[in-house]
Amino acid sequence: MKTLLRIPVAAAAVLLASCAGYQLGGVKPASLSRIQRINVPMFGNDTQHPRAEALATSAVANAIVQDGTYRISGIDDADAVLEGKIASIRYSTIRGSRLDTLFPEELANTVTLEWTLRDARDPTKVLASGTSAGTSQLFVSANLQTARNNALPEALERAGESLVSKLATGY
Repeated sequence: MKTLLRIPVAAAAVLLASCAGYQLGGVKPASLSRIQRINVPMFGNDTQHPRAEALATSAVANAIVQDGTYRISGIDDADAVLEGKIASIRYSTIRGSRLDTLFPEELANTVTLEWTLRDARDPTKVLASGTSAGTSQLFVSANLQTARNNALPEALERAGESLVSKLATGY
């Protein structure tokens, strides 16, 4: 009889111990625990790439929506305002031509975003700030400008995901 009683007790102990250390709820940084809604105005653009600010703003807003930790809202309902700008777009050679090493066949573009999260009630109060980068690859074709334009949204998506990861988890 005692052995029959020990089996359910042991099973309950194993089940309860298996979730030790886990907790329900978000993993927001403590400094952002009260923030629920973020306003994302149009990003700035310090580069010469046309219309990149619209792509960056859309990429960051989509990343916030997909993450789900915060909600996008208008300035009137927002707890915080996320200001940002495209600081740089750099291209580097991944692979060169076999016959001409100075002629690239494949490039990597790295986009760097600089951002600041401010309190919506007191814009002088900075809640978080930093830089985020995203990279994509492109093949050099006859029309290099088109290839660069087609690769830019992917790099901006990755930079936006990095930005939201820093806001949502602190890393």
